[in-house]
Amino acid sequence: MSTIAFNQFALTRIADFARSLSRLHLIARRQPVDDDQIDREFNAVCQSVWGYTIDDISDDLFSTDDHAWLDSLDEAHARIFAAEQGYDLVDDNGMLTDWWGYCWMILAEKRGLLTPENRAAARAAIEEEYLAAPNVIGVIVGR
Repeated sequence: MSTIAFNQFALTRIADFARSLSRLHLIARRQPVDDDQIDREFNAVCQSVWGYTIDDISDDLFSTDDHAWLDSLDEAHARIFAAEQGYDLVDDNGMLTDWWGYCWMILAEKRGLLTPENRAAARAAIEEEYLAAPNVIGVIVGR
């Protein structure tokens, strides 16, 4: 059996960026929390760490193998994968609740998908989807 060692001080500790999101998840255990609020906080973490959010990358940019790998990912393998890429998915209470989403972003970074062109295409697709909905006359985008 081999042991993998990582210098924990050389890793980007995502938990340092996710304090508000972690608090929201704790509150959600006791009372209802709006999913949109959690999504906004998750996106704020991603924006702080990577400069991009999940909405900035289309699922279609990932290969079938990448999707299968992400679908099979568990916490132990996620932690190793993240550490190999320079990230720590653990806070003072254990694995971050949104570890899978962070792995998605880490894989997108590893694959070189975090680009202004991909962001523009993903945003255009989202706007097009909204505009195709009945009773929608415009889309206001906050940047």
